Amino acid sequence: MQLKTEKMTAHKDGAIGWITFNNPARHNAVSLAMWEALHEIVEDYAGDDAIRVVVLRGAGGKAFVSGADISEFEEKRSTPDTVRAYHDISQRASVALRDLAKPTIAMIRGYCVGGGVSLALSCDMRMASDDASFAIPAAKLGLGYEFEGVRKLVDLVGPAYAREIFYTARRFDAQQALSMGLVNRVLPLDRLEAYVQDEAARIAANAPLTVASIKTLVAQALKDESERDARLCQDVVDRCFASEDYREGRAAFMQKRAPRFTGR
Repeated sequence: MQLKTEKMTAHKDGAIGWITFNNPARHNAVSLAMWEALHEIVEDYAGDDAIRVVVLRGAGGKAFVSGADISEFEEKRSTPDTVRAYHDISQRASVALRDLAKPTIAMIRGYCVGGGVSLALSCDMRMASDDASFAIPAAKLGLGYEFEGVRKLVDLVGPAYAREIFYTARRFDAQQALSMGLVNRVLPLDRLEAYVQDEAARIAANAPLTVASIKTLVAQALKDESERDARLCQDVVDRCFASEDYREGRAAFMQKRAPRFTGR
C-alpha cells in the first residue's frame, strides 16, 4: 500500500493490522495528509479478510496522538471553507475507523490529547500505559467541537465527566481516565504492548462473524430507539447461526479441541 505520507505506517502481523501515527517530532500530531492516509489504511484493512483485529499506536514512546497539527491551522483551518474541508477529511477517516467491522484497539502511551482522544474514542477498546495522560483543550483554543465528537465521549463516560473534561480542558492521568471509564485498562509501561498483543490474538482466534455482530449490536444499542435498525440486529445474529463457523464451534466443543474459524 503506497501512502501519501511517511508519517502514517501500516503493518500486518498475521491476523493483526497495526496502524502507527509516525510523527514523533511533533508528538504524533495529525496533519491533513495523515488523516487522508489513515482513511486509506482503514479501507485496506476492511477489505482484507486475513486481518481480524486492528491496533492503533503512536511512534516514539512519548505520545499516542497529541491532537491535530496546529501549525497547519492558519493555512488549512482558518476560514469557514477550509474549516469545512478539513472537517470533511478528518471526519471521513474517523467514521471509517468507527464503522470498521473488525475490533479496534487504541494502545495509548504518553500524551493523548484533543484529536487523539477522538481517535481513541473511535476505537472499540482503549488500553493505556500508566504514564498516559488525556485532555481535550478545545476551550483553550476557542474552537468548536462537533456534535459527534461530544456524543462519543458522553456515550463512554457519561454527561458529568464529559462536561468536566470539556469545561476544564485540563489534563487527566491514566488512573483518572480509568475511573471515568475513558480507558478499559491501565498497564505498567513495560507490559502494555505484550498485553495488547495477547488481547488482540485472543480476539482474532474467536469467530469473526460473532465478534462483528457484537460490534454492530453495541453500536445499535447506543442509538436512540427510533434510530435503531431492528432488521439489521436480527440479520447479524441469524448470519452467525447459519455460518460454517457455528458448525465448527459446535464440533470443536464436542471434540475438545480449539476451533478453527474462517469467518464464513
